[in-house]
Amino acid sequence: MTGLLTVDVVVVGAGPAGLSAALNLVRAKRSVLLVDANRPRNAATLRSHGFLTRDGVSPLELRKLGRAEVEGYAEATVVQAVVDRVAPDGDRWSVHASGRGTEVEATARAVVVATGLREELPALPMLRAFYGTAVHSCVECDAYEKAGQPLAFICETDDVVDRALLIAAWADDLVVYTNGVATIDDAGRARLASAGVRVDEREVADLEGDRSGMTGVRLADGHVEHRVGGFVRPRWHADLDWLDADPGRDAEGLVVVDRSGRTSVPGLYAVGDVTPPGPEQLIVAAGHGAVTAAAVHRDLVGGLTDLRDAVQ
Repeated sequence: MTGLLTVDVVVVGAGPAGLSAALNLVRAKRSVLLVDANRPRNAATLRSHGFLTRDGVSPLELRKLGRAEVEGYAEATVVQAVVDRVAPDGDRWSVHASGRGTEVEATARAVVVATGLREELPALPMLRAFYGTAVHSCVECDAYEKAGQPLAFICETDDVVDRALLIAAWADDLVVYTNGVATIDDAGRARLASAGVRVDEREVADLEGDRSGMTGVRLADGHVEHRVGGFVRPRWHADLDWLDADPGRDAEGLVVVDRSGRTSVPGLYAVGDVTPPGPEQLIVAAGHGAVTAAAVHRDLVGGLTDLRDAVQ
């Protein structure tokens, strides 16, 4: 792509939140540049659930369908590239991206950040091999298929008790592995015990299994506990070094927004996993994308009161 592209809105990221924002913006007759690096966090997930009319669809297929829908509008320009600079430029925004021999330069009245998060999983050699098939991170998305199975929950963070209790709503045979990192107080132990959840605080060496699937959790002392799947709590990181603006972040590094996706910086919006509370179901992210698109459109029109924010 050559030359400077002038658009109303640049949307960075084409997950459900970004695609939904872009789709609703082009339907508002806004010119939109949608830039996506094609590095989805859920690339290892074979099926996604809970998305009305698309339950069980591959997340990659969902993105493909969504992108085709956006591209079907004359107001949309969709490119695969990595955004490396977004900076305020007077009353507009300057955007630069590159990749696969493509260089993109654009100027826009507004920018929507929908880049999602980067996952950092516990350092277990075989975890990636089973991630997305036997082991998952989203309880609401995948617990239904795991119900009734002997499960493991690997968690090294302080929210271990609450997350384990959520999993236990689906599982009656759950072992929590803190890997010697997460701490559980007496009250937390009592809550887990009352729910029938076992806790193992020993160091985890690895997961075991073969091509047929996961078979167990091997501890550093050699003990192997039979487990056929489970959940893991990643640490999530919002990588926004390319953003030359300070929209404000919370203690977890997530971009703080109002209920319509507005940041503290005029003309800059954020939606999806990059905003609190972090990772969310695909259908929730898509809904938030539609809400943010409406806010962007109203702000570009100017002088309109956003009744959804005015009513408390």
